[in-house]
Amino acid sequence: MEIISENVCYDGVQGVYKHKSKSCRCDMTFAAYLPPQAKVKKVPVIWFLSGLTCTHENAMTKAGAQLWAARYGVAFVFPDTSPRGNSIANDDAYDLGQGAGFYVDAKESPWDSNFNMWTYITDELPKLIFNEFQVLETEQGIMGHSMGGHGALTIAMTLPDRFRSVSAFSPICNPVNSEWGIKQFTTYLGPNQDTWRSHDSSILVKEKGFHSRILIDQGGADDFSDLLMLDTFVSTSNDRKQDVNIRVQPGYDHSYYFIQTFMESHIEHHTSLF
Repeated sequence: MEIISENVCYDGVQGVYKHKSKSCRCDMTFAAYLPPQAKVKKVPVIWFLSGLTCTHENAMTKAGAQLWAARYGVAFVFPDTSPRGNSIANDDAYDLGQGAGFYVDAKESPWDSNFNMWTYITDELPKLIFNEFQVLETEQGIMGHSMGGHGALTIAMTLPDRFRSVSAFSPICNPVNSEWGIKQFTTYLGPNQDTWRSHDSSILVKEKGFHSRILIDQGGADDFSDLLMLDTFVSTSNDRKQDVNIRVQPGYDHSYYFIQTFMESHIEHHTSLF
């Protein structure tokens, strides 16, 4: 692991790091914030999965997580959203290719060579994090925004023994029926829609559910609400009687201004379950 930068932030350390990824077959960059409490003991960790077009940097600089992470004594990990590089497959569209990994392992060529973000997020990067940093493997939460909200919800419900808590900002809730999903799943996973179901949180919440309360915030003025399909998640959660706290925040949009406004309440949600 190569240190790109480390800066003192609220008496903790905000770092950016690079390593050679076996699953993505390229160099991957991620950010990690360690609160001051990590100087003397291992601390809980929250994973933040970002949305379309984002790198590790967007949430690190715009989500306002560090102040509250320091106060609540939790670490944050900000992974990238896809493999990157001149030799990595890409597309001219912003919602496909580099910056748009959708947290799946691609099965179709040429994407299957590098786009293995599910394995990277759930297996390879955690091994590195727990080896290098003062964080507790037994106290993990996961959250995300938009495409990253989709990733956080699907990963948490697939790996409930690993994650004590999950939350999301404006998640893509029903990608098998959304333009943000159909296009990407067809490209990465192929036309067999049966293989898509395990990456749809509205299906997973009905079939599997989650062992603790799920928190979701969405802006009432979100221009992408038709693509996010929150109503479907609400309906299938009700079918299972899943414990959820879904808040539509009047006037807020899809931006990081929205995220930073409600970041403390999301961290409080996670730490109350650790």
